[in-house]
Amino acid sequence: MNLSEVVAKLNDKGFSAADIDRYLASIDLVVIPFDEALAVAAGRLRARTRHRGLSFGDRACLALGRSLGVPVLTADRAWADLNLGIEVEVIR
Repeated sequence: MNLSEVVAKLNDKGFSAADIDRYLASIDLVVIPFDEALAVAAGRLRARTRHRGLSFGDRACLALGRSLGVPVLTADRAWADLNLGIEVEVIR
C-alpha cells in the first residue's frame, strides 16, 4: 500500500489531519520515493495487467516489489495468477 492510500483510508475512518500526522509519526514507516525507474516499470505493467483491472497504485506496488526483489502482499485475488515474475501473496 502506498502512503497516499494509507492517509486516504485513515481519513475515511474519520481521522483528522492532526491524528493522521501523529499516527504516521508513531509507526516505523519506510517511504520509498516513486522515481522515474519505478514510474516506467509500473507503466510497462499496464498491458499485462489491464485485463485484471489493476490500478496505477497496484502496478506501482508490483513494480516496487520487482525492483526490491521482495514479495508483494495484496487482498486482491486478481493479482494471484498474473505470472509477472513477481511473487504475490494474497493475504485473505
